[in-house]
Amino acid sequence: EKWSSGEAIGERAASEWLLIVPWGIRKTINYIVKKYENPIIYVTENGMDDEDDPSAPVDQFLNDTKRVNFFKGYVGAVAQAIKDGADVRGYFAWSFVDNFEWAMGFTKRFGIVYVDYKNGLSRHPKASAMWFSRFLNGEAADSKPDTN
Repeated sequence: EKWSSGEAIGERAASEWLLIVPWGIRKTINYIVKKYENPIIYVTENGMDDEDDPSAPVDQFLNDTKRVNFFKGYVGAVAQAIKDGADVRGYFAWSFVDNFEWAMGFTKRFGIVYVDYKNGLSRHPKASAMWFSRFLNGEAADSKPDTN
């Protein structure tokens, strides 16, 4: 998706329809605040996907820097909306674990925890799970995305 100038709106995740545009959530929340007289808001599903490669080793999926930056950007934008005056009371990352996506089956992975479908559904926390854990404990409060 591009602006009329031809510039990309945001980076694409694995799914063709999913663009990474953190500033959009702030604009959307602020629109809701203005349009509906500042209701209580819960962001109930926000995440991005990775492609699944059944032949790749599990370790290939664990360093999900792109997802860490995704959440830093979106959580930071929600924090800015709160500073703008929005009554946001919850934010739920999609998804805790890789799961069956109705339109795509097991071919896209949204989880912050990798599920190994070939080995007893064992779970492997990704870097994004570690970041979220630190964030929720107040240790990763920086919400600026990494640029490297």
